[in-house]
Amino acid sequence: MKPSRLLPLLLAFIKFISSMLVASSAYELHRDEYLYLNYGQHLAWGYLEVPPLMALQSWLTLALGGSWFWVKFWPVLWGSLTVYVVARAAQRLGGGSWAVVLAGICYLVGAYTRLNFLFQPNSFEVFAFTAVGYLLIRYQQDGRPRWWLAMGILLGLALLNKYSALFFIAALGVALLLTPLRWALRTRAFWLGAGLALLLWLPNLLWQLRHGIPFRHHMALLHDTQLVNVSVADFWKDQLLMNLPGLWVWSAGLLALLAGPLRQYRAVGLLSCGGWLLLTVLHGKSYYALGYYPILFAAGGVWWEQAWAKWPRAARLARPVLLLLPVLLCLPLLPLLFTVEPPARMQALGPRYQSTGAFRWEDGRNHALPQDFADMLGWQELADKTWQAYLALPAATRAHTLILAANYGQAGAINYYNRRRPLPAAHSFNGSYLLWQSRMPSLPWQYVLLIDDEPDNLAAHFRSFCRVGEVRNPYARERGTAILLGTGPDSAIVQRIRQERRQGLAEWGKFREQDR
Repeated sequence: MKPSRLLPLLLAFIKFISSMLVASSAYELHRDEYLYLNYGQHLAWGYLEVPPLMALQSWLTLALGGSWFWVKFWPVLWGSLTVYVVARAAQRLGGGSWAVVLAGICYLVGAYTRLNFLFQPNSFEVFAFTAVGYLLIRYQQDGRPRWWLAMGILLGLALLNKYSALFFIAALGVALLLTPLRWALRTRAFWLGAGLALLLWLPNLLWQLRHGIPFRHHMALLHDTQLVNVSVADFWKDQLLMNLPGLWVWSAGLLALLAGPLRQYRAVGLLSCGGWLLLTVLHGKSYYALGYYPILFAAGGVWWEQAWAKWPRAARLARPVLLLLPVLLCLPLLPLLFTVEPPARMQALGPRYQSTGAFRWEDGRNHALPQDFADMLGWQELADKTWQAYLALPAATRAHTLILAANYGQAGAINYYNRRRPLPAAHSFNGSYLLWQSRMPSLPWQYVLLIDDEPDNLAAHFRSFCRVGEVRNPYARERGTAILLGTGPDSAIVQRIRQERRQGLAEWGKFREQDR
């Protein structure tokens, strides 16, 4: 193997190993991960939150046993591949070993450390966006039509992964139109690539159309509950902080692409600018923009290497120091990037990081822990206590039990940790769980295990209704969530459950009660 190929592979290996090993056992899986893992038990061409690519990864994860390693394998894999692509892009732009290492280090110590640790669609999105930027560079260098076909496949998979790929495609189209690459829009290869992307996305697109485009309702919910709290100032402050250790690299890369020595690849720089502009206008979450930076690390590494080439004597000292700079800048942020500190220690460190916004949740307020950290606590406690409550029921009738959770995190965690136990699946009126709830059983439910804050006016609908457990972890976002047992539900509450599911499905689109 050529030495030039070994360095990108080494960086990818470092990324994989570091992501797998640097984690505190005090934390569990993230709220969203439990939802996506449940996708693997309900394979379909569409879901209410995201397209189906996550479901395929979930199915493979569960087929391999569903352990912590296999859950984390996918985001770490996509992160490792992204580092490899960044390194190869730096080489393609004319960079030597120093530029490659600098670009790779900037990725390794940036916000991607946490992103590539969570089993969510974001890691594949960053990989796909970075790879498209790399292929755009390759096309400008040799003009081979196959790069458009490869881009089409990547963009098709990106659309099967997350709908925000539509914004990336829009930014890509504008970037092509504003540069000499617009002539490529008249080529057969470009339209074949576009056709491949559409063909790959088509099953999910048809699913959306068949069900009244539930994506619109998802975006409305997201806007009303989360995006409304995202200000333009906060969005751009986060852009500077997320990749702070590499700020001096990616900003130089952007300038080099737009008006510097790499301006022949201006389309790549304009692609990032277009993506940021769209997300600013649409009040996107800060991390939605992370896919636009890695290719800039490659360009920035090359620019700095070329700049220091003018002063070879000074470069001998400066280059090693500059390689260490992102690492040194990363060290103070290490507790925010990796789950290395247990919850009590993170709470104690909180005042030090309040100004960064890391402890600000989607409700717009600061809390004791970062939201992602609080969302990784209390789940196994909830699942085990639900199982114990189920076991306490009479053995002859316990199978006639409905487990109903208030949100997808609760339902997903109960199903994940009890996946090898004979526990009925937990359901919810939240998100895709609306599609998976079982039809009314031939025999009525005799018990209802309700996972929620204690509601009012329900006791009258049961022979008995009491609290049998609750989440006590003081750092968990779910702290205080109750496990409530109702026996002998009357017909009114059974009909209410059915009606709430019908109403929930109707809000999302053209779904019927039998849709799963």
